[in-house]
Amino acid sequence: MQSSVKFLKHKGWHQTGIIALIGGIYFIGSMILSFDNAKGLLSVPKAFNWLFVNFRPTASSVEYLPRIWQKLIQTVLLAISSTVVAAIVSMFVALIGSKVTGVNGYVQVIVRGIASFFRNIPLVAWSMILLFSFKQSDFTGFLALLLMSIGYLIRAFMEIIEDEASETMMALKATGASYFQVIFQAVLPQILPSVLSWILYMVENNVRDATLVGILTGTGIGFIFDVYYKSFRFDAAGMTVLAIIFVVIVLETISNQIRRIIL
Repeated sequence: MQSSVKFLKHKGWHQTGIIALIGGIYFIGSMILSFDNAKGLLSVPKAFNWLFVNFRPTASSVEYLPRIWQKLIQTVLLAISSTVVAAIVSMFVALIGSKVTGVNGYVQVIVRGIASFFRNIPLVAWSMILLFSFKQSDFTGFLALLLMSIGYLIRAFMEIIEDEASETMMALKATGASYFQVIFQAVLPQILPSVLSWILYMVENNVRDATLVGILTGTGIGFIFDVYYKSFRFDAAGMTVLAIIFVVIVLETISNQIRRIIL
């Protein structure tokens, strides 16, 4: 009993120390940057009031809806296509790089390095790098989303294979089944629900990210929002934001329903 009390006290002091350290770093950073915390907090209501007044769609904003929906559908299709291609590539790479189904240790290290490389470069950086090579086009946005998705999905698929298929792989190998028989008749069917769940998640995520990519690459709904905002048509920009929110909520609802069925 006494040891439990001492452990809890030690844990409490440890957590308090971490919170104090984080708070100290924040205040030191605020002092270095000359950030006025009180002024920042007081400006939040004013900022939301400005957004509500200026970004509120009006009756005349309806005329922008056809173009907004056209670009929004284009953005959703871009996100879905990049996710599907990324999932196909990532599954193949994950199979040869996983500890369970992988070829050898060297390939596993290379695959994990590739996944880490693609995942740790921010989407904004990918967009800017590709923009110099492919200019402002839908293909630039597609590549930026594709490379980022590949980095995340390779890592996710390898973890799924190692967590869910290791025992199945060992059992079927013991019966004399070939490598490809194990992969196509056991591993892939077993991990399919988790893989589909991750693909749905990446579609949702890429729809949101495609808006930012569109601002940088001059495509899709992001480009339309940027045009309206820079031309001071704030009501149209607000209508664009509401359309994005609506589509994201619909996609998330559909995705959740599909997950309940497959999982």
